[in-house]
Amino acid sequence: MPAPEIRPTTEADLPAITAIYEHAVRHGTATFELEPPDLAEMTRRYKALADGGYPYFVAVLDNRIAGYAYAGAYRPRPAYRFTVENSIYLEPSFHRRGIGSALLQRLIVECEARGFRQMIAVIGDSANAGSIGVHTSAGFKMIGTHPNVGLKFGRWLDTVMMQRDLGEGGRTVPG
Repeated sequence: MPAPEIRPTTEADLPAITAIYEHAVRHGTATFELEPPDLAEMTRRYKALADGGYPYFVAVLDNRIAGYAYAGAYRPRPAYRFTVENSIYLEPSFHRRGIGSALLQRLIVECEARGFRQMIAVIGDSANAGSIGVHTSAGFKMIGTHPNVGLKFGRWLDTVMMQRDLGEGGRTVPG
């Protein structure tokens, strides 16, 4: 199986990204959004991340956008400025092919290069074994579960919190 090309996202990728996310909103529990955002909103979100200095990548396989991943601010207050939250979404026909892991590894390397020290994964639905496994394989540790915090598809959903050090993590204070 060929490895995907992982490259920085461009605005030309946003229609495919919007379609991938729309499917995740309508059919999955990885996101707690209930209505999929349109292309204009996804473009606004992409530009906000890019303007904020956060990485955003797509995986290309078989000449198609197979998935995407980005990091953004974990929380808006300045003390959190060295901590990012990651997001990864795949086109359903590309699941279980190592693409999520490849995207996450690239995201980790890029976040370390940009001086971030912690990465948080907020995983929708404690039954999301695929995402939990990908994060565990990438060195994330289980922090805890928030039970029954989201209501989607007529059922209560948990969020799973996972975390990993980036670079020196909390061992030193950035200069």
